[in-house]
Amino acid sequence: MNKTVLITGSSRGIGKATAIAFADLGYSVVINYNNSKEEALNLLHHIREKGVKAIAVKANISSRVEAEYLIETSMEQMGHIDILVNNAGIAQQKMFTDITLDDWQKMFSTNINGMFNCTQLVIKDMINRKKGKIINISSIWGITGAACEVHYSASKAAVIGFTKALAKEMGPSGIQVNCIAPGVIDTEMNENLDEYTKNSLKEETPLGRIGLPEDIANTILFLASEKADFITGQTISPNGGFVI
Repeated sequence: MNKTVLITGSSRGIGKATAIAFADLGYSVVINYNNSKEEALNLLHHIREKGVKAIAVKANISSRVEAEYLIETSMEQMGHIDILVNNAGIAQQKMFTDITLDDWQKMFSTNINGMFNCTQLVIKDMINRKKGKIINISSIWGITGAACEVHYSASKAAVIGFTKALAKEMGPSGIQVNCIAPGVIDTEMNENLDEYTKNSLKEETPLGRIGLPEDIANTILFLASEKADFITGQTISPNGGFVI
């Protein structure tokens, strides 16, 4: 297999699990990180041990200049990008009345501007090649909204709108654009949850557990596969039945 996947924010959590899952299938992998250098290099070593081509590129994708560096480096070393997974994102729990303008701008800069930058920079080559898959990571809170996470919910709802509109525009070029809206997943982003809250979430989930990064990685793999070639503009929410 000579396909390349670029996963933003892939040094930890869902991104890391996704990078490993693609590597296990023989994909070449571009690991993107911003602050977690040690974790990214450990992941790079782990993937290369599988005999798979991989690189790790430091870039704050909310910056257009750094996003350009990420894409240019990836294209130079890999030749092309077949699949872009827009996974990088931040979260914050805060009462709406306490959200500062800086909080709001930082949330959208990372969760939306980063996705816009990377997508726009890879899509011209996908259009020329008449193929490609873009998979954007939203959240169930982008569907339902969450109290004390208005700025996060709003940014993740924007990911869904972005996905739907771009899918319509890119369809004639043979490019599928889809979205995944995970439920509560056991990652560092949710490590602030206490045991009582975690147990409550498990009880509210029909499948009786909190999701794992691998659950989301498997959904990403499906959307990236030929089995999903007739799926575009959709939002799939692996959440254990928490939201139906």
